[in-house]
Parts: sequence; C-alpha cells; structure tokens
Amino acid sequence: MNLLKAMQLFARTVELGSLTAAAEGSALTPTMVGNHLRALEQHLGMKLLNRTTRQQHLTEFGQRYYQRCVDILGLVEEANGLALAARAEPVGRLRVTIPQAFGLERLMPALKDYLGRYPKVDLEVIYTDRQVDLLEEGFEAAVRIGELADAQLIARPLRPHTLALCASPAYLQAHGWPRHPQALSEHQCLTYLYSRGGAQPGALALWHLSGADGEHAVQVAGRVRMDNGPALREAALADMGIALLPAVVVEHDIAQGRLCRLLEDYQLPQRPLHLLYLPDRLGSPKLRSFVAFMLERFGLEAAC
Repeated sequence: MNLLKAMQLFARTVELGSLTAAAEGSALTPTMVGNHLRALEQHLGMKLLNRTTRQQHLTEFGQRYYQRCVDILGLVEEANGLALAARAEPVGRLRVTIPQAFGLERLMPALKDYLGRYPKVDLEVIYTDRQVDLLEEGFEAAVRIGELADAQLIARPLRPHTLALCASPAYLQAHGWPRHPQALSEHQCLTYLYSRGGAQPGALALWHLSGADGEHAVQVAGRVRMDNGPALREAALADMGIALLPAVVVEHDIAQGRLCRLLEDYQLPQRPLHLLYLPDRLGSPKLRSFVAFMLERFGLEAAC
C-alpha cells in the first residue's frame, strides 16, 4: 500500500463527501478509492469512516486522523514546492576546482559577472593544478588542462590553452638567445612538475615546436622544476631560466618587457582545456548555470 496516496484519498473523500467525488479527480474508480481506504484502515487497525449507501460519517478517531493528514499533506506540498523552486532557480553553494593560471587570469575577472547574474549562488573556488576526484572531494565541476583520462566525467571543450616560450632580458643577456629549438637543450629550462601521473623525478621534459624546417621534440632540463604555473613565471622573472608557460600567465610581462618571447618563428602546441562535471549532477540549476556561463565565456564558439 502506498501510505501517502491512501492518506490523500482519505482526505479527499472527507472533503468532497463521497468516494465517487474523490474518484473523479484521482483517475480512479470509486471501487479503487474504497479499496485504498479499507487498506488504510487495516494498516492503522482503526475505523476511519462509517459508510452507508447514502452517506458517510467520520469516526472519532477518523476526525483526529483527518486533521493529522491535512497537516502532513500540507508539509508534503510545501516540500514539493521547495523542490520546484530549487529546480527553477540557481541557488546554494557551488564548489568548483580551477587550474591556477586559468583561474587567476581568465576566470577571476569573469566571476563578478556570474555572481551578478545569479545572486543566490555562493561560489567556492579551489585553485589547484592537482587533478582532484570530483566525487570523493565534493566538487560539482572542474576545469582541467591537458588530455582527459576519466571517461566517467562529462567533458565540454573550452578554448585551448596556448603556450608561450619566454625568458627575462637579464637571463638572455647572460646566457644568450636560443636561435633554434635544439639550442634549448643547452639552457636552464624551467619545467613543470606534475603532481600526479606525470614524469618520474629527474626525467627530462620534452618540448615540441614546429616551423618551416619541420617538427622538433627537444629534451630540456634545468635545476628548477615546479608544479605551479604562476610560480614558474616568478622564476622566469627572477632570471632563473627559460619557461614554457600558458600565454595568459605571461602576456602582460611580455607586453611590458619584463619577459621576452623566444623562437617566434616556431609554433608551440596548444593544450586542451575542458570543463568537467559528473553525469548525474547536471540536474542542479546552479551547475547548469555555471556550465552555460563557462561555455558562453570560454567555449569554442565564444568571442575571444
């Protein structure tokens, strides 16, 4: 027996005065309504209605039970209303994880617009280059740079991450400008240290460049490896070596002469960028709003 359904039919029978009237708005026959009421009485072990062919009367217990049913059904309706409102309007805390370079340089300026558009959403943004487990660590969404390994997540492509090869004027004055990709192997190169799933300690980094003379895969090394793009930028600014960094991290430094772009006749690879979320989470209006906003601002069709 569906207890809630039986309670609804009982209350409806009391309010409308007959099984027939209660059945008309319930897509049931009067006999079926009567069966529900009898099952409810058997479940309770108490008589609710004294019925004859012409009229019905609540028992003393039935009167008290009816009042409780009205209260309970009212609470159920209120709870359903809250669920409908929650599905219709983005509201609540949204927890996302973002790579530091993309987050600080691209997402941060856009957050004000998102929060202004959705005033009932509270954002909790964790800036990390570590590949977090969305389910285990309680994140609704993540932006991830590089090739994807988790096929269980839904991935929406964003504009690719472009790279820039650069060094400080002081470093180049002391060590010379590399004129060909292979010359990079003779320099102190500031390389990225992946915290999970990356190269083994001490392994050489492999930088790829392409130009009129073909493709070049250059093994580079240096005394400094870091797992953070902004930290590598600071190392480059401190004259510690040549860095291959997201262009968004160093574009202002290059424009103002603090860093110099190298090997401009060669193309650097682009790194894929994706917005990820769990397949069963898109029913949340707050997540839908964030996905739509990210695609609008940073998707493949978004204006640069």
